[in-house]
Amino acid sequence: QVQLVESGGGLVQPGGSLRLSCAASGFTFSSYAMSWYRQAPGKERELVASITSIGGSTNYADSVKGRFTISRDNAKNTVYLQMNSLKPEDTAVYYCYARWLYSNYWGQGTQVTVSS
Repeated sequence: QVQLVESGGGLVQPGGSLRLSCAASGFTFSSYAMSWYRQAPGKERELVASITSIGGSTNYADSVKGRFTISRDNAKNTVYLQMNSLKPEDTAVYYCYARWLYSNYWGQGTQVTVSS
């Protein structure tokens, strides 16, 4: 059974940091490119960051460049999103996404709220 389980979300003040984790199981994690998406209320889901299967290349949305870092540990079947200098506009549900050829999976999401 394929599972992507996100954790690490919560309430943080502007300027603060959070580290999201996504634990994968049920598929060959090291073969999959991994991404983080987010969806704010009333908005479309958007790509935040992505990383290739062996972690050699990363990509970020312009809105998070320099503040967020995506990484992965293939030995632990886990992908991370380190989020620094958080802003209120980063408030959203964050989703983990796995993709390889025609196969893809979504996690259930974790809420991140940035507010004072």
